[in-house]
Amino acid sequence: MTAPLPWRHAIVVGASSGLGAAVARQLAAGGCRVALVARRAGELAALARDIGAATGDPARALAFPHDVTHGDEVPALFQRICHELGGLDLLVYAAGVMPRVGADEYDLAKDRSIVEVNVVGAMAWCNPAAERFARAGSGTLVGISSVAGDRGRRGNPAYTASKAALDTYLEAVRNRVARLGVRVVTVKPGPVDTPMTKGMDRLPLLVSAEAAATELLAGAARGRRVVYVPAKWRPIMFVIRHIPSFVFRHLDI
Repeated sequence: MTAPLPWRHAIVVGASSGLGAAVARQLAAGGCRVALVARRAGELAALARDIGAATGDPARALAFPHDVTHGDEVPALFQRICHELGGLDLLVYAAGVMPRVGADEYDLAKDRSIVEVNVVGAMAWCNPAAERFARAGSGTLVGISSVAGDRGRRGNPAYTASKAALDTYLEAVRNRVARLGVRVVTVKPGPVDTPMTKGMDRLPLLVSAEAAATELLAGAARGRRVVYVPAKWRPIMFVIRHIPSFVFRHLDI
């Protein structure tokens, strides 16, 4: 995305690869100064250098290594980032994990890691952003969820539950701050061609990370509350959400 964007200062959490990295690149190309947050310091530093070279501005992207399961670090780090960016009008939470789970596997360690990253980590970052934006009377908060959160699918119960929880959390925050001029956007991608999906058997309507980033940023810029990526998923998921449960449990989807 090279068109001017409505944001000037952004944080992307989960920026080291995949969809988060694509979002960060497009924000920087559109004129944003971007804080890159993720666990892998080496990948973050490389991305910051690439963005600096592509934009001709070495300070366009700043790297902040952080593990989202360390929520106690977020308040101080969030304030530091806002200070170093010179402001904040967009936060994108793109961090997420989806470990492989066998058809008959029940693994609490995997389930816990999914919830800690996909839900608790999102709350740790979105809470201070929502609070800051509410005080300012403006700002955009974007949470990257998944079409998987629309129904309880048999393949990975904890992952679908984590995305459903994130959807409800973002809706509740939206209901709290929308009257104050703050936008909260829930993004629901289908399969995206990223390291997370490598080796998966079925990837319907697979899109590149770059195409997904373009579509989600366009939707967020328009003020959409929920953005399906690609847009074809909206009618598909409307139908899937309305399949009766006694029928849905027999479908391998």
